Amino acid sequence: MRKVKVGIIGTGNIGTDLLIKVQRSKILECGIFSGRNIESKGIKFAQNMGVTTSCESIEFIRKDSSCCEIVFDATSAKVHLYNAPILKQLGKFTIDLTPSQIGKMCVPVINLKECLNYDNVNLITCGGQAVTPIAYAIMHVHPETEYIEVVASISSKSAGSGTRANIDEYTQTTKDAIITFTGVRKAKAIIVLNPAEPPMLMHNTIYAKIENPRMEEIATQIMAMAKKIQKYVPGYKIVLGPVFENNRVTTMVEVIGLGDFLPKYSGNLDIITCAAVNVAEAFAKKKILKIRS
Repeated sequence: MRKVKVGIIGTGNIGTDLLIKVQRSKILECGIFSGRNIESKGIKFAQNMGVTTSCESIEFIRKDSSCCEIVFDATSAKVHLYNAPILKQLGKFTIDLTPSQIGKMCVPVINLKECLNYDNVNLITCGGQAVTPIAYAIMHVHPETEYIEVVASISSKSAGSGTRANIDEYTQTTKDAIITFTGVRKAKAIIVLNPAEPPMLMHNTIYAKIENPRMEEIATQIMAMAKKIQKYVPGYKIVLGPVFENNRVTTMVEVIGLGDFLPKYSGNLDIITCAAVNVAEAFAKKKILKIRS
């Protein structure tokens, strides 16, 4: 099977972690790793891997559109506003790892097949990838749920400049995703950057306000959802619940990273980069099958 070339825009923590996963893929390979700072750690890392690099960001892809068929945007929500129309004009299938909300919101375990029909797919946020499936599972059992609140806690060390620059977009986009995918009337999202030493693992707590919940059914749906996610995010697991008290169902999710670019405590990187590769591989397989037919 021939490999499909991808371009990665953004050479920070997320972009570099993504690069490692792409190069490990049996169906993807990196055609260009492009940022703005030629001296960045990510650029030097990619060069050591023998990957073509550039400090021209999206301009490299605009000048040589044959370098890739799929583009990952790992920059920032603001930068993606600029990049998106260019990539659309170039006819690139774009996977947006910023909380820009420009493309079709995608949580692979929920709507991957549908998203492959769009030219721009948005992966929401790391917290959105972790908590939206659990909220979706709960609402499947109790569509009358009134309110869902999520708290994502990550190590401060695993939050790069891109993450820190997008805190407001992060909380809004995560909240919007929960409402969009579940239909719950009201939701709230909170992110905590924890400076603890040693660094903590990524933990996500989901609270759902439900009267008289059917706990066995909720637990069955949540565990089934977790098993599906583990197929592309191996470090994803339920560590608490679901439990019920004071009309509130509580579930806690932990994500342990693969330790590709940053240590395993950076599960927040892993869940979104794993999701991105999952989407890209599905698109690549669809493209290859179409060519063969």
